[in-house]
Amino acid sequence: MEWTGYRIFLALLLVITGSINTLSTKWADRLTSEGLDGESTRFVHPFLQASTMFLGEIACLATYKLLYWYYSRRQPGSESIEKATAGNTNFNALLLFPPAMCDMISTSTMYIGLNLTYASSFQMLRGSVIIFVALLSMGFLDRKLRCVEWTGIVFILGGLSVVGMSDFTGSSSGPHKNQNSIITGDLLIIAAQIITAFQMVYEEKFVKDKDIPALMVVGYEGLWGFLVLGALLVPFYWIPANPPFSDNPRNVLEDTPDGLVQIYNNGLLLLSVIGTFVSIAFFNFAGVSVTKEMSATTRMVLDSVRTIVIWAVCLALKWQDFSYLQVIGFGLLLIGMCLYNNVLLEPAFKKLQRFMNRRAIARAGLGEGNDEDEEGGGTTRYSVFSN
Repeated sequence: MEWTGYRIFLALLLVITGSINTLSTKWADRLTSEGLDGESTRFVHPFLQASTMFLGEIACLATYKLLYWYYSRRQPGSESIEKATAGNTNFNALLLFPPAMCDMISTSTMYIGLNLTYASSFQMLRGSVIIFVALLSMGFLDRKLRCVEWTGIVFILGGLSVVGMSDFTGSSSGPHKNQNSIITGDLLIIAAQIITAFQMVYEEKFVKDKDIPALMVVGYEGLWGFLVLGALLVPFYWIPANPPFSDNPRNVLEDTPDGLVQIYNNGLLLLSVIGTFVSIAFFNFAGVSVTKEMSATTRMVLDSVRTIVIWAVCLALKWQDFSYLQVIGFGLLLIGMCLYNNVLLEPAFKKLQRFMNRRAIARAGLGEGNDEDEEGGGTTRYSVFSN
């Protein structure tokens, strides 16, 4: 695969905006601001943050519309050729309602978990989605896993266990009050990956073959998610909830007016919310483009790089202390992901096979020369591995 300037730009955009998205969300969780009661409290509004994320996804739909208009104006018919806009636009938007609901539930749950645990653990634990996707694919897509994929899953399970252990031994200068809250956050993040896995399997079974432009898929899922979650914010205003799931004056599941007042009263908090909105839009665009320009495997590798960036920033900002267990856990997770996505063994085997081919050919040439010298021009054929 040739790394052109455009592909390098996409890779950097994916890593940078993906890292900003997680870090800006976590930054907001750590900030305090004056709310409706006049008291300065921590910003604990996961559902309001999830709504911001869906607004960022809606921006992808707006981007698609602008690109479609631009290409059609520039040259009629080019809108059906360009990668960003090509595809089937004649589909029922309700087809994307179920995955949008999965996205809404999983994102809200993950943001609650992120409030309770570390940003680095949040990013690493999201790797557990591979396990649930694999199991659900066997049940709903009649897929059979190869031995190397099962091996990858075993490594991922080991990595997740070690990351969980690191949270018991780690410490933080932030709002994590006790180990019970941290492990609750970890479990919520893993539980959210089950819902995310349902979303991925549904999209592969019902959406993939429709050839819908990826920006439209992201945009419509964001639209459905924002509409439903926006409506749910009303009953959430009246549902009681106690810490650590709530830290607003009324002790309810989501106090949207209080959250908006806190954002208004703290410029840094507003900046973090804007960072979440902008980064999720560019992150989705970069992810779609990387998958189209390169491959889904490349996107997985870049997502691992994003984990390293988030981890390094958290350590630099002293949001958490260094833990060697996280190093081991991340290593196991990375190996497992590479094995599952066929990044390690088969490519290495093919390289070894090509090396053996070259050696066999070289020996064949040397053998022919010896045979000619010894047998007066006779030739000997050697069998070699096929490339």
